[in-house]
Amino acid sequence: MDKARWRDVFGHSEFRALFLAGVLSVVGDQLARVALSVLVFERTQSAGLTALAYALTYVPDLLFGPLLAGFADRYPRRRVMIITDLARAVLVAAMAINALPLVVVISLLVALQAFGSPFNAARAATLPVVLPDDHYVLGKAANDMVVQFSQVLGFGTGGLAVVAVGTSGGLLLDSLTFLLSAVFIAVGVRARPVPARISDEPKRRYFKDLAAGASLVARTPKLRSLVVLATVAGFYVTVEGLAVPYADEIGGGPKAAGLLLAASPAGAVIGMWLITLWSPERRMRFLGPLAVAACVPLVFCALKPGLAVTVVLWGLSGLASAYHLPASASFVQAVPDHQRGQAFGVASTALRTSQGLGILLAGLLAERFTPSTALALMGAAGALVAIAAGAAWRRARRISTDIVKSR
Repeated sequence: MDKARWRDVFGHSEFRALFLAGVLSVVGDQLARVALSVLVFERTQSAGLTALAYALTYVPDLLFGPLLAGFADRYPRRRVMIITDLARAVLVAAMAINALPLVVVISLLVALQAFGSPFNAARAATLPVVLPDDHYVLGKAANDMVVQFSQVLGFGTGGLAVVAVGTSGGLLLDSLTFLLSAVFIAVGVRARPVPARISDEPKRRYFKDLAAGASLVARTPKLRSLVVLATVAGFYVTVEGLAVPYADEIGGGPKAAGLLLAASPAGAVIGMWLITLWSPERRMRFLGPLAVAACVPLVFCALKPGLAVTVVLWGLSGLASAYHLPASASFVQAVPDHQRGQAFGVASTALRTSQGLGILLAGLLAERFTPSTALALMGAAGALVAIAAGAAWRRARRISTDIVKSR
């Protein structure tokens, strides 16, 4: 397989439309979270309720990820993206109504995040159709890197928007981002029929389809090992949950915590760019070692090395975490087109669950010991899991290669 070039990827007009729509969708999500936080705090003056309301924005990913992602396989994906964008635009506009009770506003936000699941699944399943072979890997790299910046942009512009035009005005601007996303998709993405099934495969009911997607992942060694490699993130993502207490432990304050929080995503962006310079074969060969390398730097936190060294360690962890890019690309490309939405929902939910449980466990360990000890323990455990997952991935690749050679 030849290595793609950036100009080749952005030469696809449909990718440009999907790319811009994805950026607007992420910015819109962050705008909504910022506006809701301000709204809740203004009405309640409670930091606890504000944090709870913000945390609720992540619940739909766990509850509705696998349930709603399957719509991307049962209906035309372009239509799914447009409808979910329009629905989100209406929901955000409704949130801007000042007379609504707070509980209704929060319910609307939960619904808003839920509509993101079929949108993301449909978009993720469309990209491999628009971008063939290694073009897809590079296109996903461009998307993932810009998503990191879009999240920062969404938070920053969200705060500025609320200050400039108020909470309701900020929410209306948010509604506009979803409308623009729908326009980009309607104008720039070609209409395609529902993905064709294998000729002798019967059409199942919706929930049987969901079960079939989970079963496909569970019984396919390649897909199963890629999902396990993805869930290694639950060990090294703990730096986000413990950045503030760890900064305090090493004698830093809020500024130190901010630098620590920025280290991992900054490293990830650099890592994603570097990994696109590798050949496709090399990327696949180093998935396991990179997963291990993403965890090992956390072990050195036990030494409490100070702010500068810790920033470097967390940045290296983020750098190695770029293995998610080729891993997720390989996962999507290995799934039959008519099941990509379902499989995406399963993998996404597994990733989110591992991250949530990892941060929870790290918090419990930090309460029992210290933040530095908790991070070191999670890093060591993650490295062991990554070694096992990497071995499973090598076996799965060998089996796939043998099957191809025997044909």
